[in-house]
Amino acid sequence: MDGVEMRDDRDAGRLEVVAGGEVVGRIEYFVLDDPAHALVPVHTIVEPAHEGKGIAGSLARELYALAAREGTVVAPLCPYVVRWAARHPEEAPAADPELLRAAKRWLSEHPERF
Repeated sequence: MDGVEMRDDRDAGRLEVVAGGEVVGRIEYFVLDDPAHALVPVHTIVEPAHEGKGIAGSLARELYALAAREGTVVAPLCPYVVRWAARHPEEAPAADPELLRAAKRWLSEHPERF
């Protein structure tokens, strides 16, 4: 993807792709701290005019790379990221089932967040 910027807005829980000053795609996520530290993607959104350009896949790849750089894991709840991870096991290690259960519990306890 030429001419685009990838940025992590940790406070807002968004990993974004910016093109021409406009956010054209994002993964919305939260950080889980218990039972272990993890990045938990919930939604992947690509603006309709930018679909089919590989933006969603680039976001998923960067989320896993970001987690690896931080020495943490990804516990995906987003259906797109779950499918992407299944197709790229060499880049997307499987999350511990207990971590996924904790992420689902956190999400159900914080419905206002997403």
